[in-house]
This record gives sequence, structure tokens and C-alpha cells, in this order.
Amino acid sequence: MKRALGCCYYPEHWPREIWAEDAARMAEAGLTWVRIGEFAWSRLEPSPGDYRFEWLDEAIETLGAAGLKVVLGTPTATPPRWMIERHPDMLAVDAEGRPRGFGSRRHYDFSHEGYKAECARIVTELARRYGRNRHVAAWQTDNEYGCHDTVISWSDAARQAFRQWLRNRYPGAGNDGDIEALNTAWGNVFWSMEYRDFDEIALPNLTVTEPNPSHSLDFRRFSSDQVVAFNLLQAEIIRAYSDAPIAHNYMGKETRFDHFAVGADLDIASWDSYPLGFLEDRIEREAGYKRRFARQGDADFQAFHHDLYRAVGRGRMWIMEQQPGPVNWAPYNPLPLPGMVRLWTWEAFAHGAEVVSYFRWRQAPMAQEQMHAGLLRPDSAEAPGLAEARAVAAEIAEAPEVMQAQAPVAIVFDYDADFAWTVQPHGRGLDYFWLVFDTYRALRALGQSIDILPPGTRDFSGYRLVAVPGMMHMPDDLKSALAASEAVVVIGPRSAARDATMRIPVPLPPALPGLDVTVARVETIRPDMPLGLEKGGAAIGYREVLEGGAAVLARTEAGEAVLVGTDKLHYLGAWLDQPGLRRVMAGLCDAAGLETLDLPDGVRLRETGTERFWFNYDSEAHEVAGRHLGPVSVVREAVARKDQALPRQGFPGAWNAGA
Repeated sequence: MKRALGCCYYPEHWPREIWAEDAARMAEAGLTWVRIGEFAWSRLEPSPGDYRFEWLDEAIETLGAAGLKVVLGTPTATPPRWMIERHPDMLAVDAEGRPRGFGSRRHYDFSHEGYKAECARIVTELARRYGRNRHVAAWQTDNEYGCHDTVISWSDAARQAFRQWLRNRYPGAGNDGDIEALNTAWGNVFWSMEYRDFDEIALPNLTVTEPNPSHSLDFRRFSSDQVVAFNLLQAEIIRAYSDAPIAHNYMGKETRFDHFAVGADLDIASWDSYPLGFLEDRIEREAGYKRRFARQGDADFQAFHHDLYRAVGRGRMWIMEQQPGPVNWAPYNPLPLPGMVRLWTWEAFAHGAEVVSYFRWRQAPMAQEQMHAGLLRPDSAEAPGLAEARAVAAEIAEAPEVMQAQAPVAIVFDYDADFAWTVQPHGRGLDYFWLVFDTYRALRALGQSIDILPPGTRDFSGYRLVAVPGMMHMPDDLKSALAASEAVVVIGPRSAARDATMRIPVPLPPALPGLDVTVARVETIRPDMPLGLEKGGAAIGYREVLEGGAAVLARTEAGEAVLVGTDKLHYLGAWLDQPGLRRVMAGLCDAAGLETLDLPDGVRLRETGTERFWFNYDSEAHEVAGRHLGPVSVVREAVARKDQALPRQGFPGAWNAGA
């Protein structure tokens, strides 16, 4: 797999007279790909049925003539103002019942049939016109599903679609559904919440106190399915006219829809990587840590998403938008340290990216993103990020092709578990994503390379350590597959705590084959009351009281079991802090025969099939494992070709059961 660079370009923002110059400068800088079109609906169709494609024809031809390959985006994230006149009820509605307004983007409801028909129409026109264009080498559907909290809508359209979704989920005779099956599944006998007909069911908002968690969980699953259906509508149209691969650009820490389900209908998973914005806007860490890495970003957050989206793309992953300078949307927007754009780019390649595309080519002088840096300033002078992109282009021209390999460690990630944790966190700040991420961070700090696997995985061949944290509903066949695998397995906390309808199962969780352990009681822990562990570290946030005859491998200072297990299968009954997690995971790595390191904050390791990459996010140098790592640096080493090297499509066994 050859590495390549690209950028995001908006020809509709600039005079036609400079398009050719821009294209030539992109090619000169070593860029190969250019994404265009994803926000251009008002210029493509300024009024209903009045198509204006000539400018796009010229833009594509100009870029292609310079040797650039085009990613053409569908413009459905930004419906034009006239669309509201045609469909006044197409706007999404917030949880308080207020319609979203026009004047920015993503102002549509995934459940609105009229808007979906308009999307099908414009995508069909684009696919017909450009499906066989020699310069259009890939497609992108919409833009950043879920951005600005836009997956869930509390609209009339959503209510009607949800009722039909429930009829299908709880089928009865004909198409009417079985309302008693729903009442039983949801436990509606509680508080006299029973329904006589599906048409009585409202959306789970504006209730006096919390709604039924089973109701809320099904509504989140429905909302996710609406995103899947919306994306599939576009993908099927494009495929009818084009053989080029199709991607969507996902986001960082967006868990309100099932990305594996969306990705099943696409060829490539791409995502938008903004390390400095994420550090300030999404990551909760102490102020000193944020100051230390304010100009570099968190050393694990981008890597986690690279690994996640490599799994979503079944081995194919791009960065569709890579931060090249300050962003405009975080609480604070510092300049990256010199060398960080290069480091972020190489880190993406080390984790399997085929393309890293910088957002954007030229900084916009107008509108909402005028403070978002590009590779050029608004006056077309070079911004600092362009020199680093040019340096990477020269480096990859001399670099061998990337050969990804199966990692020795795997973590299972389940969007449905995130839905369940969101519905019933049981404690302030308890979040499934961060539980999984904490596990990932601890393993990375021990020098491990990690694959993230979908919840449908049943074949764990080749993995030496598998972690399944917090998977609220765990099917019996997954439990059996994990217990039967050759890997050292650690499950929990809160795994198998609910069945598929959000009931507490009996026998009580986790009910793992071959492991005598039962969760007898649970508690959530105040931030100022951590439970210390015997050998260091603490349980924080959430803890389970464990009963049974399984061997106790870690205890609290009070002698209560935290980790139990056999030589292969383990259950962890608490959310641990980083010192506790690192110690537990180090012991499990040792049991799995994996060598561990004790890496400082900011220093991380990633192995591919033929290369080892060392990344130092820190502004200070470090001596690690006999290597000198300078400040903000990347060190690449050749390694012997691994026997478990993979083809670029997927990982062996991991996809047999689907997502």
C-alpha cells in the first residue's frame, strides 16, 4: 500500500482564474488527492431543478490536468435555503422540542422522507455526470454524520418512523407488530407504562423523570439505523454509476450511531483528525497535562481512532481532514509546535492510513471557519503546515510500501454498549468510550500495538491478549468464543450486565463459561473516594462486589476482589485508574507472553508488518529502550517481515461474523 497525501479544496470559494495555479501548487507540494464538493449544493442547484454543473466540470478537469485525483463529496450535509421552503418540517428537533434553524450546516432530519428523496435526486445527478469521470477516483457521502449532535431528532418524522421500526423489531401478525411483546421486553408493567398500540408510543423526551431505559435504548438504536439507511441510500446510487471506492469522514469520539454498520456499506473509513482541538474540546485531563501537550495533542487519542476506523473500514482507512494549524472551534486554539504536522501524518500512516488529506488548502477569509488555518494563508502565502506536508511527501517518495500486520493485542469496541451506558451511566461522568480508551491508553503505555475489533467478531485467532471492557450486552456465543480462544482474555467491568432489552439477566452477570464469578452488588464511586488497590492504583467511578470461587488476582486495600480469573479467562470488576490499569494489564501481558515497556507520557510505539515507529509527542527528549527520541520526533526502524502480515482488506478471522 503506497502512502499518499491530499487536501480539501473549495473551488466555489475562489475565482476561477486561480484554480489552475492552486492545482499546480498542490501537485508541486507532493499532494495526490483533492476532496471537493461536499458543501456546494447551493452552487450546484441554486433553485429547484436548476442544475449548474459547468463550474464543477471545469474544476475537476483543472485538478485532473495537474495530475491530481478527486474525491467528490455529496453535498447533503448543507441543504440550501430553498429546501426549507419545499420541506418546512425537514429540520431536526432538539430534546426540548425546538426545531434547528437554517444558517450553518447539518440542519436536516435523518427520518424525513421528503429530504431523503431530495438527497437521492442530487446524488443521482452527480453520480450520472461524474461516475465515469477519469479524474473522480473516490467518493465521500455527506460530511461528518453526527457533528453538532445531529444524529438524534425528536421530530414528528422521527416519531412516526420510530413506531414503524418498533413494529418491525417486535413483529406480530401482518405489519402491525406485537405490542404485548414490546410491553414485556420493556417491562412496561412498571409504573403502568403499558401501551395498547404502537401509535401510542411517543419519543423518550420531555418525561417527568427519566424515561424507561429500554425505551431510550431502542430509540438510540433506531436513530443509529436511520443514519445507516441514509448512508446506504447514497452508496447504492453511486455504485449504480461508478466503480470508484466510497468513503465517509467520521469524527473523533462520535458514538451516537454504529460506525461498523455504516462502514459495512462503504469501501473506506476515513475520519477527521484535529489533535489540538480534541485535547481542549473532548479530552478531560488535569490542567497541567493540557498545558504540557497544548501544542501537540494527546499521544493516544488520534491513535485510538486510527485503529478504530481501520476496523470500521475492514482494513482501509484514510484521514480525510488532518489539522495543519490552529482550528477555530475549540475553547483554545494554539499553534502546533514545529514538526507536529509531520508527526501526526506519519502516525496515521503507521496505523494503516492510505491517504492523509489536510484541511484545508487555503484558509477561508469569510464565514464560520475563517479562523481555521489551512496550508495557505488567505492571501495565498504558504502557512507553516505546507512545508511539513512537503517534507512528508519527499519522505514517502523514498519509503517502502506499508504492510500492515495483525497486532498481538485486541480490544472489542461496541457502539451498542455506548448507547446502553449513555442511557444508564449509573454515575456522573461514567462513559463507555472513556472506559475503552483508558484500557487502550494503559496498553499503549506498555508498548503494545493494538487492533480494535467489532462486536461481531467470533474468531480471535492470532491474538495473544483480548480485552472486552464494559460491553453491557454480551451475547452467549461471544462469551463462548472468548473462553475457547487461545488468547488471554479480560472482560469487564459491567460486561454482560444487561440483556438485549436492558434487563438485568438471571443468572446474574457476567455468567462466563468456566469462570466461577458473580456480580453480587455494584456501586458508583465519588471522585474524592477512590478505592486503593493492594499493590498500587485505585478503583474509580464504578466497582462491582464479586462472589464465587474464581482465583483472586487483584484486591482492594480492604481485601475485596477486583480481578479474578484462570490462566486464560479473567473478569475485572472495577474501573481502574491508569496506575492500576497499567499494573493489571502488565500482568496479563506477561501471562500472554508479551514483552512490555514503561513508556513516559507522550512516547508511544507502533509496529506494522515491516516497520517500527517511535513517536515522541513531548517537547522534551527521552531515552527509551536504548533509543534517543528528540522532542516532537518520529523514529522509524525496519523490522523483519512478520508471518502474520495481512492483505490490505481486513484481518484474518475478525470479520467472519460481521459487525
